[in-house]
Amino acid sequence: MKVQDAGDVPLRPVTMEGAWGCGVRWLLCEPDGAPNFAMRQFDVAPGGFTPRHSHPYEHEVYVLEGEGVVLQGDVERPLKAGHVVLVDPDEVHQFRNTGSTTLRFLCLIPNSAAAGQFPVAPECGVSASRRPPSGR
Repeated sequence: MKVQDAGDVPLRPVTMEGAWGCGVRWLLCEPDGAPNFAMRQFDVAPGGFTPRHSHPYEHEVYVLEGEGVVLQGDVERPLKAGHVVLVDPDEVHQFRNTGSTTLRFLCLIPNSAAAGQFPVAPECGVSASRRPPSGR
């Protein structure tokens, strides 16, 4: 078992093309002994957003605080604390902070996605692959 304060995990900037004002904490992942899933916490500043992208795996999101929207393709869906989101595989999506405070959410992905390199869909305007920072 591992127990730690999420604030002790470094907040790293999301450097993927198309992101602005967005940081991520890799709370639990394979190096921590989690064999199946990675849990990440995203902090999105007011006016900030994650990249508009897709990938070949699902992920689950739980909004902890703040407010914003998630784009499902071109459709905006409102978000606030307590909302949950299931992003289907290959679904184009983006999270945007529309509020005046940090939009903070948990995002769970399979370790197979965290450990591998997956190209971002070309229709999203990004060609780079992404992978978690080493050691997290």
